[in-house]
Amino acid sequence: MGADVDAVFVQAPEHRPKPTMVEADGVPLIDLSRPIEDVVREIGAACSEWGFFQVINHGVPKETRRRIESAAREFFSMPLEEKRRFSRDEVNVLGYYDKEHTKNVRDWKEVFDFNVEDPTLASASADPDDNEVTTWTNQWPENPPGFR
Repeated sequence: MGADVDAVFVQAPEHRPKPTMVEADGVPLIDLSRPIEDVVREIGAACSEWGFFQVINHGVPKETRRRIESAAREFFSMPLEEKRRFSRDEVNVLGYYDKEHTKNVRDWKEVFDFNVEDPTLASASADPDDNEVTTWTNQWPENPPGFR
């Protein structure tokens, strides 16, 4: 009757959501046309109180957003083997990833990380005394066209 779910996605009973009614009225809207000091304060509050927010007046045209969403849907609908050709790893920190975990259970999501600046220079380690720099380079698939 129901679909079988791979056990890697199943939370232990003590980590599962409790069956309660939650209302999400008032999801924070961050208006980027406001003064920067207000925007910074509002983002900080939204992150600490909600963990997410919606941005408005960002200046990205509707047609651009439509093309981005279309290309993303096309990429994520490709076969897993094709997406994994662009996987993140110890050397390539940017690209496709589908193995994140929360509370030792695999998350039911896929991501494709990239940087706007390409290449990007970053610290080679978390040690504040380490002055070594590394270069992060985006991995772009050939398909779908326009994904880049």
